[in-house]
Amino acid sequence: MNENRVIIAGGGIAGLALGLTLHQIGVPFTVFESAKEMRPLGVGINLQPNAVRELFDLGITADALDRAGVPAREWALVGLNGREVYSEPRGLGAGYNWPQYAMHRGQLHMLLYETLVDRAGPEAVQLGAKVVSFAKDGTGVAAELQVDGATRYERGRLLVAADGIHSAIRAQMYPDQPPIHWGGAVMWRGTVRAKPLRTQSSFVGLGTHRHRMVIYPISQPDETGTALINWIAEVTMDETGGWQQDGWFRQVEIDDFIHHFEGFRYDWLDVPAMLRDADCAYVNPMIDRDPVTSWVDGPVALMGDAAHAMYPTGSNGASQAIVDARVIGAKFLEYGVTEAALSAYDAQLCGPVSELVLRNRGAGPFGLLNLLDERCGGVFDDIDDVIPAEERAEFMGRYKAAAGFAIETLNAADMTIPAGARLNG
Repeated sequence: MNENRVIIAGGGIAGLALGLTLHQIGVPFTVFESAKEMRPLGVGINLQPNAVRELFDLGITADALDRAGVPAREWALVGLNGREVYSEPRGLGAGYNWPQYAMHRGQLHMLLYETLVDRAGPEAVQLGAKVVSFAKDGTGVAAELQVDGATRYERGRLLVAADGIHSAIRAQMYPDQPPIHWGGAVMWRGTVRAKPLRTQSSFVGLGTHRHRMVIYPISQPDETGTALINWIAEVTMDETGGWQQDGWFRQVEIDDFIHHFEGFRYDWLDVPAMLRDADCAYVNPMIDRDPVTSWVDGPVALMGDAAHAMYPTGSNGASQAIVDARVIGAKFLEYGVTEAALSAYDAQLCGPVSELVLRNRGAGPFGLLNLLDERCGGVFDDIDDVIPAEERAEFMGRYKAAAGFAIETLNAADMTIPAGARLNG
């Protein structure tokens, strides 16, 4: 074993982004992933400009991201009566130095995986190997793995847990942590081929804070003008007793939930008709975890959903996982592959990202719909009479600052990892 090896538990977006970062700066690592085969799973996600900047700095090109998704042009909220509440350009059109992307999660995952294997070799990612616990011994850490029903141990200088919301490493660090938090919101998710709304790439949130649709394309329009559209249908229910259904993410029939959205018919969109044309539908609760006081225990650190699983209301999950990876890499350059580096990472991100988790729990940028509901029940003639334009812009500005992608701040920021930087020069 190389004495500076970092063990990465989990080969999702977070773990692969960390692997690519460590390969870039010359830190030895191994990613252990429980799945026996990498497959493009999931539905749509958004990558904010702060994360796209980091992918570009990793050498992942705009052409590669264009093949996986589509640059977002607009973000818009629409009230229950179908009238616009707020809209703004996104990505390059908003003045960022980097685009924002909407894409299929599985396409991004496979892009990161294939890039890492191409650069670092197939041995860099070991499939069918799940990290289930760790032990510290003063000189490093031993990870216990389950592989084909057998137990084996791997040693490293540090262990970084990127093993998701059900993280075994987090559970060991915090054995008395509360159960997964569900606030009552249920999401049905899927894709459909249709013409994009508003622009060729608009993110549209429609409805109220308790009853809404989110619709955005995750591919470029084809010759017929249609694109692959990601949709999320959401209803907030009584959460008493917690999540009672089997599993956290399962396929369902459209008839199971379409009745909630029969009234979402407008001259520019017929939601029930769109849902009827969907090629798939999955149900899952909107869940997160209560923030913890620290993501680090000596030579062990949490990242991604293992550290800060959050509601998807702000499209921050995958973006923050990528930023986590880059900050860890930057701290290794500053402090070496040491516990001090992990402590510095924790000091920089744990507090503010924990606040973001709670902000998203409170509806994130969709909080404008909460405000709209309080003031007029979601139905209005002139939005300026309900929430003035200046107040709407100020609300969104505060959220962007909290989420780390305020335009002026991000554009002026130094590279997280300087070009060509290597741990040993």
